[in-house]
Amino acid sequence: MHNTAIPSSEECQEIMKNNNMLQNIVEHSEQVTRVAVAIVDNLKDNIRIDKDLVIAASLLHDITKTRAIDTKEPHDITGAQELRKLELYAIADIVEEHVKLKNFNMNSELEAKEIVYYADKRVMHSTIVSIDERIDDIISRYAFNPALRDQIYLRNGVTLQLEEKISDCMKRDIDEVINEIS
Repeated sequence: MHNTAIPSSEECQEIMKNNNMLQNIVEHSEQVTRVAVAIVDNLKDNIRIDKDLVIAASLLHDITKTRAIDTKEPHDITGAQELRKLELYAIADIVEEHVKLKNFNMNSELEAKEIVYYADKRVMHSTIVSIDERIDDIISRYAFNPALRDQIYLRNGVTLQLEEKISDCMKRDIDEVINEIS
């Protein structure tokens, strides 16, 4: 049985501090959190998502990104490992999939991990952008060869499908909701 503890925002800030996150990565994580919360706050009444889980996972999704700049480690995997050491299993599972969603199903119920994944794709540094702008940025920074570029474009297709899935679960237009916080 996994521990279902969810740290408060203050506890997440302490975890971020203990992992020496660069300020720009903290700011990115805070903006991702604002986007994710805006989505959760505008879901249809019959959609149940644990808002505290989304907040914690959004704040902690790049927990090992600072050290990954030097080590080139996959920060999604090592971030999940760090969080599992803290027995934050539900958050670790989301962090592990914030770069690449596993088993995405357009027709399944909306999940917290999908909201965090999507919110991350809408924030470039600390600025809210379109999916296309974010993908162009990711390609310019990480697509060191054609195979990596192809993987990024493939994930972009999933992100666009996910945007449609989230939109279908919302009371209001997703871009309208997100633009209110930018």
